[in-house]
Amino acid sequence: MGYGCRLLARIASLSLLVCAATCAAQQRVECSAVKSAILHRDVPYCAIIPAHYDQQKARRFGTLFYLHGLGENEQVLTGPLWSVIEDLERSRKIGDFLIVTPAGGTSFYINSHDGSFRYEDFFIREFIPAIDRKYRTNARRSSRAISGTSMGGYGALRFAFKYPQLFVSVTAEMPALYEHFPEQFMPLLAQTARGRQMGDLFGKPFDEKFWEQNTPFTLARRAPAPLRALKIYFDCGSSDDYGFDAGTRQLSQLLTSLRVKHESHIYPGRHDATYIAAHIGEALEFQSHALTGDKAP
Repeated sequence: MGYGCRLLARIASLSLLVCAATCAAQQRVECSAVKSAILHRDVPYCAIIPAHYDQQKARRFGTLFYLHGLGENEQVLTGPLWSVIEDLERSRKIGDFLIVTPAGGTSFYINSHDGSFRYEDFFIREFIPAIDRKYRTNARRSSRAISGTSMGGYGALRFAFKYPQLFVSVTAEMPALYEHFPEQFMPLLAQTARGRQMGDLFGKPFDEKFWEQNTPFTLARRAPAPLRALKIYFDCGSSDDYGFDAGTRQLSQLLTSLRVKHESHIYPGRHDATYIAAHIGEALEFQSHALTGDKAP
């Protein structure tokens, strides 16, 4: 073999070594379902598996549960937002942790007013344990976080405030926050399919007291002390189409009055995918700092 051929062979060999060290360490998506005895059906989910999960078999990882918004599904992070997450991981702005999104439908992640639909019970009693059994997670509070957008932001804050013993941190983008449901929206509940579904969850007719009982505002007032151990971040666009920016400001004011440390931002933007893409990185970086997990060997 001539010198030129040997040189090419050596370059190829080095390239293979580099690829073996780096190319194999990539995120991947796994979608499956959890069988629910509470909901009497299978509930789909998608999990973004961190880059080193398949390589480091003895390692356990932190878990971020991500709750999608109304009109979305469990695949919300596997489209354009996945590239944002990949870029964050590649640039080492976030560490290795699983991101798991269950299908939430139009549930608002609550138990319905009449008790016939118990999504909250499913999520707490069945879904989290099922994920901890299936994956190499650190099944402890210090390695478990929750996040969400819009309806999912409401759900994430609500779960974290109601079950602070389960989560180390919570983030929410443009969360669906009304302390008192706006009177001007009441007629809309009967005029749209989504509105009727929401009304079904919160009572027929819509029960404003039930809404208020389930808000993060009420939960924070009920037991502020445990929230002081939570790491809390939420943001919203200044021109939110549903007025959630007002609810975001009100929640920040309430937490401040209760001496609950948190980070809250109002950024320019509306209630749309552009806003999410622009700011989801900040929420994920916040979560990455909060999640401990096992350190890489």
